[in-house]
Amino acid sequence: MGNTIVKFVDGMQFVGQGESGHALLMDSDPNVGGEDTALRPVETMLCALGGCTGMDVISILRKMHTVPTSFRIEIEDERAPEYPKVITRLHIVYRFKGDVPRANAEKAIKLSMERYCPITNTINKVTQVTWEAVIEPD
Repeated sequence: MGNTIVKFVDGMQFVGQGESGHALLMDSDPNVGGEDTALRPVETMLCALGGCTGMDVISILRKMHTVPTSFRIEIEDERAPEYPKVITRLHIVYRFKGDVPRANAEKAIKLSMERYCPITNTINKVTQVTWEAVIEPD
């Protein structure tokens, strides 16, 4: 079982610390008492999603000997208009540069989305998640 601790700092700042010992600062908009010094909690969750699936994809592509020269993940989200303003839809765009065969990219993404990434597989149970692979030349 994991152990994460989130502590109140000041204003609306909170610092989270995971088992690794590394810390993450979160804050909110000045309109709700924050100082706009860090990511918002939902932004943090979406960044964690991108990092989780991205690490899977790179790891799988390394095993296939087709590592991109550049790789980024863009996550588009839609939220409900009323509180708790849950995320109703996510679309993930995986952008590769370099000599990455489309079949390899799509296989790596599918493995991450369906098998390896615990964040994606948790979110998939409550929100519609779609994705696409974009391969651009160097």
